[in-house]
Amino acid sequence: MSKQLFILSFTILSFGAGLAQKNDTNAGTFTVEHPTLLNLGFEWSISGDENRNATVEVQFRAVGESTWRGAMPLVRIGGERIFRTREHLDYTVPDGFAGSILNVQPGTEYECKFEMSDPDGVQGKASQTVKVTTRTVPKSYTGGDTIHVYPADFFGPREEPNATGILQAYYGAGLGDWSVVWEKRIKPGDILLLHAGLYRVERLDYVDPMMTPFDGLMSLTLKGTPEKPITIKAAGDGEVIIDGDNNHRLLDVMASEHHIFENLTFRNTDIAIYAGQKEVAGAIGLTVKNCRFENVGAAVWTEYAGSSDFYIADNLIIGRDDRFRLIGWGGRPRTPDKISFGNPLYKSHLMVSYYGIKVYGPGHVIAHNSIAYFHDAIGVSTYGSPESDPKRRASSIDIYGNDMHMMNDDFIETDGSVHNVRVFRNRGVNAKRGGFSAQPVFGGPIYFYRNIAYNVPSGISFKFSAKPAGLFVFNNTLICEQARTEPYSNAHWRNNLFLGRDMPGREIMIWPNATEAYSSDYNGFRPNKGVKTQYKWFAPAKGSTMYERPKPEEWQTFETLTDMSDATGHETHGMEVDYDIFEHLAAPNPNNEYAVHHAMDLNFNLKPDSKPVDAGVVIPTLNENFKGEAPDLGAIEVGAPPMHYGPRWLPWQPFYR
Repeated sequence: MSKQLFILSFTILSFGAGLAQKNDTNAGTFTVEHPTLLNLGFEWSISGDENRNATVEVQFRAVGESTWRGAMPLVRIGGERIFRTREHLDYTVPDGFAGSILNVQPGTEYECKFEMSDPDGVQGKASQTVKVTTRTVPKSYTGGDTIHVYPADFFGPREEPNATGILQAYYGAGLGDWSVVWEKRIKPGDILLLHAGLYRVERLDYVDPMMTPFDGLMSLTLKGTPEKPITIKAAGDGEVIIDGDNNHRLLDVMASEHHIFENLTFRNTDIAIYAGQKEVAGAIGLTVKNCRFENVGAAVWTEYAGSSDFYIADNLIIGRDDRFRLIGWGGRPRTPDKISFGNPLYKSHLMVSYYGIKVYGPGHVIAHNSIAYFHDAIGVSTYGSPESDPKRRASSIDIYGNDMHMMNDDFIETDGSVHNVRVFRNRGVNAKRGGFSAQPVFGGPIYFYRNIAYNVPSGISFKFSAKPAGLFVFNNTLICEQARTEPYSNAHWRNNLFLGRDMPGREIMIWPNATEAYSSDYNGFRPNKGVKTQYKWFAPAKGSTMYERPKPEEWQTFETLTDMSDATGHETHGMEVDYDIFEHLAAPNPNNEYAVHHAMDLNFNLKPDSKPVDAGVVIPTLNENFKGEAPDLGAIEVGAPPMHYGPRWLPWQPFYR
């Protein structure tokens, strides 16, 4: 297949437009979102353009280079309705554009150029050129003081200056009632160097040698700076274990700024690092890297809109859920309107471990973590309607390189996200309810690309619920169907592989479009054997919307992809495939939904001569480095370097054994 180029270009309806439309575009505020290490995000508010034919072209280059590169155009958003009645959520996306420049380099300054055009005219400033520098991995400051920290039962020789336990080193805290007397605080740039041993809170001891109050909580509220962070890390003379003795929260870093936690083990606590409560306080610039979490209900958690720029990377996170059967949740009615869910054979799993990592706010990076035995591995807080301040939204978040095993709900949830959340190069094996979730998304775009999901018995690769808008799904390999019927808006599917597991009566793909903004092409599907209806399509009539689930008679249903393409004009380059496209991969057993599979036994590489090779379309900044005549379908390009999932220091696989 010849090389082609995917350019997002479509015209959609004017939401609620009257007879007298205002079709020219008024360019409003241009916002540069928090940069991450690998991606840049932008927003541009507008008014007018009621016929929705304005566009914004994007070019960029590293400062000092002469050649401009093209990126994907910004996405036209606005007018989409996101709602869930039983929680009183009802939000309409403001008019504007948003989008990302993907796959740039860390620590590099880029010049980015944006050109707005509209056949009906543009009022205001139609061009924007900005310079943005990507972040780098936070590092300790080398010019501050180093305090040597020892566990309470260490009685050997100590290096100077030294302290017993974290709170004494951090604040100069005392015992008992004096644990809140903080008269000797460390400074920005200082390092607490924790020597090997067990740092266990003895929360029921009035004179706990760790200086904690009766709940065993260590509250760390000081403020470092980006140049001079406060660092708490292992000294390198053996494992440092911080043990909560089964308390609820171990570290509380709300109100802190620019802290680094490195090479530490946290265990036996419900929430290891609590970093923010909605509408109360949060943290800025929190870094947690190369750490191990054992027997925890959550590793890192914030739901504060002002929390920003976390770097949570290369951590091993082990929860408490069942190791041997994929149970899920369900059971009795749980809301006043009697909503109920099917009860698993072994009853619902207990919520002993909730999220491995949960965040809200802008600029977070969650990368190369290995997470097992939770309800969900990684999530953005569902939160509710976003705040008007772009600096207090779940935007410009990167989630990549993570390895996930055994989730009783979903692998990754972007629920509550607003703009420019990027979920890419992740691998998930065994998730009971869904693979990747957007429940909801408040306008987007949200990018899902080069992810792998295997064994999702629900048949929901992407849990698009609560009417999300702005969904871009590119180059994923899903050993699962996409069989959800709740409508979503502004969704675009390219270069994906969906392979069914022969579930009786289940479609391989359902497209429930709520508005006229949609597209789907260059995807590969392996239908379920013995199923008459393999594809279901719904799109509203021109000039209308449809946010409720379509009635049975409103669906278009098809036995083959060719029938679907002929009737809808979509998937004209799509194909049907089978498991023989892979070097060695079989479907999960459809008759055992509680079975556990292991990534080390699975090979997602395509055979070099298989149908999906060179069958995709070029997407700027995402798959331009293809190896053949065109990009391959799926997450893994034939001939490309192997992807690394999970911590880059981890020497063994699988990580959870």
